[in-house]
Amino acid sequence: MFRQIFAITGLNLRSIPQRWGPSLVIVIGLAGVVAVFTALLAMAQGFQATLQDAGRTDNAIVLRGGSGAELNSGFGGDSADIIKLGPGIRKGSDGKPLASGELIVITELLKKGETINGANVTLRGVEPASFELRPQLKIIEGRRFEPGLREIIVGAGVARLFDGAGVGETLRMRGSDWTVVGIFEAGDANDSEMWADAGTAQSTFNRGNGFSAVRVGLESPESLETLKAALAADPRLTVEVLQEQAYYSAQTGQFRATISVLAGVVTFIMALGAIFAALNTMYAAVATRTREIATLRAIGFGAMPVLVSVMVEAVVLAFVGGVAGAFIAWAMFDNLSVSTLGQSFTQVVFAFQVSLPLVLSGLAIAMVIGFIGGLLPAVRAARMQVTTALRTQ
Repeated sequence: MFRQIFAITGLNLRSIPQRWGPSLVIVIGLAGVVAVFTALLAMAQGFQATLQDAGRTDNAIVLRGGSGAELNSGFGGDSADIIKLGPGIRKGSDGKPLASGELIVITELLKKGETINGANVTLRGVEPASFELRPQLKIIEGRRFEPGLREIIVGAGVARLFDGAGVGETLRMRGSDWTVVGIFEAGDANDSEMWADAGTAQSTFNRGNGFSAVRVGLESPESLETLKAALAADPRLTVEVLQEQAYYSAQTGQFRATISVLAGVVTFIMALGAIFAALNTMYAAVATRTREIATLRAIGFGAMPVLVSVMVEAVVLAFVGGVAGAFIAWAMFDNLSVSTLGQSFTQVVFAFQVSLPLVLSGLAIAMVIGFIGGLLPAVRAARMQVTTALRTQ
């Protein structure tokens, strides 16, 4: 039986070039399914990775209780000073607790090539410890800002997508002018932000001595519970202490869920079309080879080898379409830099990530569709009456 399967399958596959038109229907249809599926999930994966990479397990972020995000959080400088003295915070290079009060201000910039409808961008007021808390952040052009001056450094994503964000240029934000003195790169969500001196930002934007959050370095990941318990027991504070990586991961939840549902719905609809295309193509292939199949049956080939050979042809065509779709998604979208709104309603710059698991998932979907699309035509071919088929013109 296996020799018969190999013989008929080889015959079918060698005859595909003679039927390239109908065969391309399967290939092109499944290439579209896999390309769309892979691209959508690559977008969700890239967004998730960008935010999660911004968080560390040995850092924590302290927010006002119940706020859920830095944009909604806020407390005075006195509270920030108390938080910085909490237990479990490691020492910085200066011997002081490694903690930084940070202020979030939403500003608006124009994307390159646009003259209206600016996009929200995060301006983060930081203290010196903020740089030590993010060792991955490097100045790639220019220099750091000087405390007390209206100078800012911008993330690489902001410099790439927004107008007026180059070194030496001036940005006007909320009635004040700021000079861009540097561009930094962190490879994560920080690339979507602009940084300035916290004190200067507080005075410029009338925030008093308040902060949106306090970011701290932990002595160890286990120190999170120590700090959380101590701050919860302090009657002067009502705060929420979150591991930095867990905080950023939570920010991606809604976006990932939305994209996953969208990918599922679109893939399902396109897959139905691809299944019908495969059915039509394979039925046509069986119909054009009716006498050939009947002749093989007449000289001793069994029904099972015929069935398997038709199924293999459908799956092979589906696999070729899947590979083509995966290549299209990789060529067009891998590392494609885009921006979208994050939880704080500001632009997050991220890149699509077409990973191997996504490609394999797309290929698996293509082969399942090919299997389903080839099943009924294969059964029809196997059940074909030899005497009737031999008389078919």
